[in-house]
Amino acid sequence: MLSESDLGAIWLTLRLATTVTVLLLLLGTPLALWLARTRSVMRGPVSALVALPLVLPPTVLGFYLLVFMGPDGPMGKLTEALGLGTLPFTFWGLVIASLLYSLPFVVQPIQNAIEAQGQQHAEVAATLRAGPWDTFWHVTLPLARPGIITAAVLGFAHTVGEFGVVLMIGGNIPGETRVVSVQIYDHVEALEYTQAHWLSAAMVGFSFAVLLLLYLLQHRNAARGLRYGV
Repeated sequence: MLSESDLGAIWLTLRLATTVTVLLLLLGTPLALWLARTRSVMRGPVSALVALPLVLPPTVLGFYLLVFMGPDGPMGKLTEALGLGTLPFTFWGLVIASLLYSLPFVVQPIQNAIEAQGQQHAEVAATLRAGPWDTFWHVTLPLARPGIITAAVLGFAHTVGEFGVVLMIGGNIPGETRVVSVQIYDHVEALEYTQAHWLSAAMVGFSFAVLLLLYLLQHRNAARGLRYGV
């Protein structure tokens, strides 16, 4: 069965994934809208930066974030000057690292959903004297809802499954940075295979439920004639 330490790791993981998902939707939606609509020459470089965590080893990203947020890094000097201390090996350090690592899993589905809309709906709204803000809230966002739901599910699930970045930035501090993936690693190192099995089985069940939910959403929207990317 799950121990008190396991339950603490699960609670911390859910708190981290929820915080990261909410922040990613707030920050990633405007970015996805810009990438879908812009004709700027910066679209290519920005798209590449957003997608970089898809191909970059997590330990590489974690290492550079550790340097960047450490006492000698630019962000570390800034947070220390503000009296906040340094962010590595803290919950909020994990949040920042997870934001970057899960960014493509949120931005790309929303961007694909907006691009699939085309410009026709926005042009019709403009003929009815709707401003850009009204068009965004009442036309673009509702039509992109399937992509936003997909982005939220993927962002949450990907944050839950992180290991390399979490270990580099957060280490293994109970109640502060020890999430489920690190807890499983701890059990295996201690040869506590039964405890590792319980947590691993929970992760397998969670991952299956996420994929099933995505397939059901895709099937429902395909039946409605909508298309969005994952």
